[in-house]
Amino acid sequence: MDTRTKQERIDEIKRADASVKTMEDFTSPDVLYQELITSVRKYHPSDDISMIEKAYRIAYDAHKDQRRKSGEPYIIHPLCVGIILADLELDKETIVAGLLHDVVEDTVMTTEEISQEFNDEVALLVDGVTKLGQLSYCKDKVEVQAENLRKMFLAMAKDIRVILIKLADRLHNMRTLKYMRPEKQKEKARETMDIYAPIANRLGISKIKVELDDLSLKYLEPEVYYDLVEKVALKKEARQAFVEGIVADVRKHIEAAGIKAQIEGRAKHFFSIYKKMVNQQKTLDQIYDLFAVRIIVETVKDCYAALGVIHEMYKPIPGRFKDYIAMPKQNMYQSLHTTLIGPNGQPFEIQIRTFEMHRTAEYGIAAHWKYKESADGKKTGSRSEEEKMSWLRQVLDWQMSDNREFISLLKSDLDIFGESVYCFTPAGDVKNLPNGSTPIDFAYSIHSAVGNRMIGARVNGKLVPIDYVIQNGDRIEVITSQNSRGPSRDWLKIVKSSQARNKINQWFKQELKDDNIVKGKEMLAAYCKAKAITISDLMKPEYMERVLVKYGFRDWDSVLAALGHGGLKEGQIINKLMEGYEIDHRSRMTDEQALEVLQNAKDTAPVRVTKSKGGITVRGIDDVSVRFAKCCSPIPGDEIVGFVTRGRGVTVHRTDCVNIINLPEIERERLIDAERQKDAAEGDNGLYLAEIIIYGNNRIGLLVDITKIFTERKLDVRSVNTRTSKQGIATIAISFNVPDKGVLNALIEKIRQVESVIDIERTTG
Repeated sequence: MDTRTKQERIDEIKRADASVKTMEDFTSPDVLYQELITSVRKYHPSDDISMIEKAYRIAYDAHKDQRRKSGEPYIIHPLCVGIILADLELDKETIVAGLLHDVVEDTVMTTEEISQEFNDEVALLVDGVTKLGQLSYCKDKVEVQAENLRKMFLAMAKDIRVILIKLADRLHNMRTLKYMRPEKQKEKARETMDIYAPIANRLGISKIKVELDDLSLKYLEPEVYYDLVEKVALKKEARQAFVEGIVADVRKHIEAAGIKAQIEGRAKHFFSIYKKMVNQQKTLDQIYDLFAVRIIVETVKDCYAALGVIHEMYKPIPGRFKDYIAMPKQNMYQSLHTTLIGPNGQPFEIQIRTFEMHRTAEYGIAAHWKYKESADGKKTGSRSEEEKMSWLRQVLDWQMSDNREFISLLKSDLDIFGESVYCFTPAGDVKNLPNGSTPIDFAYSIHSAVGNRMIGARVNGKLVPIDYVIQNGDRIEVITSQNSRGPSRDWLKIVKSSQARNKINQWFKQELKDDNIVKGKEMLAAYCKAKAITISDLMKPEYMERVLVKYGFRDWDSVLAALGHGGLKEGQIINKLMEGYEIDHRSRMTDEQALEVLQNAKDTAPVRVTKSKGGITVRGIDDVSVRFAKCCSPIPGDEIVGFVTRGRGVTVHRTDCVNIINLPEIERERLIDAERQKDAAEGDNGLYLAEIIIYGNNRIGLLVDITKIFTERKLDVRSVNTRTSKQGIATIAISFNVPDKGVLNALIEKIRQVESVIDIERTTG
C-alpha cells in the first residue's frame, strides 16, 4: 500500500516529468530516421524512398551546427515532425516538407533551392509553413489575432498539408516545452489551446487534438493537471480490471451474435475530464465516464446490430445516447455513443463505429486526403473530398469583413471553438446551429420574415423564453404574429449566429420607416428655412412626381423615410422640386438653347474639366460654365459625365450618381462625355470636397474615434452631421477635402476598422 501523502505523490510525478535529459539520453538521429522510414513503408505503396532520404541528408547538413533549448541536435525536431506526419499516413511530399520545414527560416537555404532539389510542390509546402511560423499571437489584440487566423486559413485553403505540417511541428514543440522558460511555456500553451487544438479538432484529427489539449492543460493549469494525473493513477489497477471485465463480456455476446468486431477499452484524456469537471461542476469521483469501450465493426448495419446486443446486456442511461452516424459532426466524425450501467452499478460509455469511421475519427481530414499515391506513383483523388473541404473556401468570402466580425464568424458559424447543436423543425427537418443558439437563431435560420415576426417559441411542446439555449434533439416551433413590432435591440446580445445578427441589423436599417418619415419632414423643413425657400411653393404633386420618378419611390412617405435614414440628402430633393418650379416659371436657358449648346459640344472634342483662377471652364465649348455636382462630389479618380442644365451650363457628375442612373430617357439627350485633365495651376491646392455617411451602433467615443483618423491623416473636415435613432443606430455624415480617390478609399478602409461601425457609404446623389 502506498503510504505517501497526496502532495508527495504529485511532487514525484512532477519531478519525473520535468527531468532534463543528458546527451546520452537523446535518441540518435539515424535511429529516428529508420523509425520514420519503417512508418512510411507500412502504408505507402511505393518502395522508392530516395526523396525522403535526400531530404534527411539536406536537413541534417543544414542544421548540423544547431541545437535546441534541450541541448539535443536540432535535426531531431524535423525528424520527429516527419514521424508524426507518417503516423497520419501522408504522402511523401508532405514528409519531405516536414523534414525541411525549418531550413528556410533557420539556415541559409532558400525556397528556390528547395524547388530545384525537389519540386515546386515541396517548395510551396515549405514556404507555407515558413510563413505561418512568422505569425505572432496575442490573445488581447483582436485585430492581430484576426489577421493571423486569416493568414492561417488562407494557407489551408491553398493546401491543407501546410496546416498538417504546422500541427505536427506544434505537437513536437509542445512535447519538449519543459525546456522553455515558465512564461514562454504559458504563452505557447495558451496559443496552442486557442488556435492549434481547435483547428485539429475542426479537421477531425483526434490523435493530435487530444495530446495538444493535455499538454496545454499541463502548462496552463499545472496544479490541476498533476492532481488529475495522481487521482487517475491512484485507482488505475481497479479501473483497468473493470474495463477488461466489460470488454470480455461484450466480446462474448458480440461473437455469439455473429458480428465480427474489434473490441478495446480506453481511458479518457485529462483535458476531457477537466472540461467535464468544470462545465458540470463535479469532482473526479462524480465523473462516471473516465473510460470507454470501443467496438469497431465492418459495416453500418453491424453498428446498429451491435448496439442492440449491448442494450440487451446492460441498461442504458436515458438521454445519453448519441447517433453521430445519422448526424455526423462538422469534422466528419461518425460513431454511436451510449452510456450504460455496469454489473456493479458503475456507469460506462460504449462507442460503436466502422473501421472507416474509426480511421476518420483518428486522422480526420488526413484520412481522406486527396493527395494519395497509387502503386505506380500517380496521385489520385475524388471530387467528394473537395466538397468535404468546402468550409475552408467559405472563409475566403469573409476576407474583407471587419476583424472583430471575422472572429465572430469563426467562433459561431465555423464553430471552431465549440461543437454545433442539432435541432428539428416541426416538419422534422434538421437545423445545424452554433452551440449556445437560441430560438431567435432558429427563427432566422428559417427565414428573415419568421425571425422579424417572432413573439415566442415552443421547445418539445412547451413554451420557453427567447433566450433558452437550444439542446441537441430539441424540436422547435416558432410562434409568430402579424402584429409583432419586429426584433428588439436586446436580441443582438442573445443571438449566437452571424446570420441572425446580420438580419436583425438589416431590419433596424430598413424597416423603421415611421420614425424616419418624421425625421425626414423635419430635415426638409429645416433645410428650406435655412435657404430662405418657401417650401409650400415646391410641394405640388407635379413637382413631387419628378422626385418619385427620379429616385424610384412609390409615394412621398418613402422619399421622406429615405431622407430620414440618410439615403437621400435634403439638397437632392429640393433641387429636383426646384427644377419643376423653374420650368413653370421659365429658366434662364430654354430647352432649345440647352440642346443647341449640347450639339455644339458634341461636334467638338470631349469635355475636359479644368480649374483656373477664374473658376471652372470647359474646353471645346465657349462661354459655358462648368461646375461639379454637389450631390455626388466627383474627385480625381472618379469616372465622370457632363449634364447640360437649363440656365447653369454643364454640371459634372460621377457616373454612379443616382441622379444620372435614374435619369429619365428623355433627359439623357443632355448627357455629354467628360474627362478630367490634370492642371498644375489649380487654385485650391488640388483638394476636392467629398462626403461619406457612416452607420454604426451608437456608443460613447464613437465620433471621437472616427474624427481622430481624419486628424492623423491631416484631412480637413468641412462639416459633420450626426443623428441617432431611437434604436441606437448612429448616422454620421462627414464632408472633407481630399486630393484623390486613392486617399479616400484608404480612409474608408481605416474607418471600417473602428469598433461599432456597421457600414460606410459614399454619397452618390
